[in-house]
Amino acid sequence: MRDLRADDWPEVARIFDEGILTGNATFETEVPSWEEWDTAHLSEHRLVAERDGRVAGWIALVPVSPRECYAGVAEVSAYVAEEYRGKGVGAELLATLIERSERSGIWTLQTGVFPENEPSLALLRRFGFRALGTQERIGRVHGVWRDVVLLERRSEVVT
Repeated sequence: MRDLRADDWPEVARIFDEGILTGNATFETEVPSWEEWDTAHLSEHRLVAERDGRVAGWIALVPVSPRECYAGVAEVSAYVAEEYRGKGVGAELLATLIERSERSGIWTLQTGVFPENEPSLALLRRFGFRALGTQERIGRVHGVWRDVVLLERRSEVVT
């Protein structure tokens, strides 16, 4: 586990693209450029898991709002390479991100997951995320309406 660096982008982008191709990971249909991704994500909350000298997965936070009152609220994005799914990489990434985010004063982590993405939902619940509800037909990908389960995790450390 280590901080994500700019030179990791080719592997991070490849893993992101694998997630896009599943059809159950994101509304995105293309991997953004490094510049777009870098601008959107909090620089101090980007991690990669390495296995066999390669990036096996990544996790990062996006601020939910520029308003000061939401300074401790961030959205989680996480992707695991196809060959490493189901091998604990996601759990390792999420555990480390939670610990680091709480150390920096983040009190709420949130995310949206397609209901069909049962492995991600199970992992998030295991780490204390709770479903707030389902946004029905909230967006379309390839012309198909999709629902999204909204989840949050409130810190017990940051009060």
